[in-house]
Amino acid sequence: MPLQMNREVFITCAVTGSGGTQDRSPHVPRSPKQIADSAIAAAKAGAAVVHCHVRDPETGAPSRDLGYYREVTDRIRDSEVDMVLNLTAGMGGDIVFGGVESPLPTVAGTDMVGATERVAHVAECLPEICTLDCGTMNFAEADYVMTNTPGMLRSMGKMMTDLGVKPEIEAFDTGHLWFAKELVKEGVLAPDALVQLCMGVPWGAPDDLNTFMAMVNNVPDDWTFSAFALGRNQMAYVAAAVLAGGNVRVGLEDNLWLGKGELAQNWQLVERAGTIIENMGARVIGPAEVREKLGLVKRAPKG
Repeated sequence: MPLQMNREVFITCAVTGSGGTQDRSPHVPRSPKQIADSAIAAAKAGAAVVHCHVRDPETGAPSRDLGYYREVTDRIRDSEVDMVLNLTAGMGGDIVFGGVESPLPTVAGTDMVGATERVAHVAECLPEICTLDCGTMNFAEADYVMTNTPGMLRSMGKMMTDLGVKPEIEAFDTGHLWFAKELVKEGVLAPDALVQLCMGVPWGAPDDLNTFMAMVNNVPDDWTFSAFALGRNQMAYVAAAVLAGGNVRVGLEDNLWLGKGELAQNWQLVERAGTIIENMGARVIGPAEVREKLGLVKRAPKG
């Protein structure tokens, strides 16, 4: 397909993630207050959407604790800074096998729960967007498999849709887009789907441009897409995503560095992405325009 540059771009900031980055940079937020404060700073720098995981405040380990999600949500909504809240729903599908000769029983790191528990914090906090990882995939870390079966995805997707929360399809390979289109066909997801193209995550789609355009070409014309790449290619993919007609994601979940030897803060990554977008002749849009574009309804602070 011919490239059609996006002239009205929104930035998502992935604030902290669930990877083992908490000890690699002092800027990776751990506590709910740190996560919310980092999200607010990112929004002030130009991020229309903030994508949040939560962590144990003491260890920095990834968490599914409902109280942490509630605190992050309340702090963001009680602030005077407007942003679209996007909570992960990717936790609770982790299997770590015991080894090639004795894969069972599974070992430490396995975290497998049912669909309702995986979406419990979404039902409690009602973000405007939550993620739906649309497939199972080997991850680079040991014998760790991110597990999302067709039945699980159908169930979670229906719960999200019924709650009035827009799923953001996380596509790590072309097959994930194939299944996402099936979910739309079945009515599990709304036709005007939102998708995040996740590039360079081992062992999903590599972040070369040929693979990226194969992903882009598998996104239906009436969907909205965003894209990111890990590490050193994060900013290059800001430009690539805009040129290909999409929106962009940056943040410490995906990349810790602003430059060689210089650890980044979330707001700095957002600010740099905004500069790239504007230098390309496009405009960075804010949360109100994103809500209009995606059909979202702003949630009020908890009374």
